[in-house]
Amino acid sequence: MRILLDTDILTRSAQPSHPQHDAAVNAVFSLRTRGDALFLVPQNVYEFWVVATRPVGENGLGMEAASTAARLSELKRAFTLLEESPALYLEWERLVTEHGVLGKSAHDARLVAAMRHANVDGILTFNKAHFSRYTGLTVLTPGDLAG
Repeated sequence: MRILLDTDILTRSAQPSHPQHDAAVNAVFSLRTRGDALFLVPQNVYEFWVVATRPVGENGLGMEAASTAARLSELKRAFTLLEESPALYLEWERLVTEHGVLGKSAHDARLVAAMRHANVDGILTFNKAHFSRYTGLTVLTPGDLAG
């Protein structure tokens, strides 16, 4: 299966002290072990940068720019970074209109648009409910892969 990694998986994997760290790391390991192809999209990179460089007191990781850049280099070596095209915007606009998406949920709709554009079947996320409105999509959580 072709699976996109949600940004929450990436940020938890970068926080060894976070309670969801081991679940994120183990889920990625499980997917690799079973032979799934794992992907990122540019939006993951932007979102990771925002969270990683935001102060800890503001729900960020408090990382410096250089260490964030190094971590992003590791992620891009470990996973395939998909390219985007102008058609992605049209799919995003269709999704948010069709599903009446409001507010921050538009970010998740953009991930779904990128997945559909690149023929990616599923997403690994801690937030299954964020993607439940979209049909034809396999939504996995680390808990689904544990055991």
